[in-house]
Amino acid sequence: MGGRPRLPDRAALTGILFVLVTGTPWERLPVEMGCGSGMTCWRRLRDWQAAGVWVRLHKVLLDGLEAAGRIRCDRAALDSRSVPAKRGVRGQGNRRLAPTLRRGLLMVRCRG
Repeated sequence: MGGRPRLPDRAALTGILFVLVTGTPWERLPVEMGCGSGMTCWRRLRDWQAAGVWVRLHKVLLDGLEAAGRIRCDRAALDSRSVPAKRGVRGQGNRRLAPTLRRGLLMVRCRG
């Protein structure tokens, strides 16, 4: 096949993390970083998301942290920006019930 050689996954991951952490627009990813273009990194992110890579990676990381005793459920928090409450669902009085999780959001398993 012709064309450019494929950018190594590690370089693409570095570019993806840089954009997600800094908030830099994809098209402004610094060439000096050696991560390819922002569009290349964006496409790799899209492809990995479609293939379920991020969910599997998150599960592996959580399993490792749990096995090492590094997960503290007493320090966990949710807010309505990441896990919205269902509309119209009410608890006792006027308090809303705890929000339900959206599909695809992987949570830590806490043992009580």
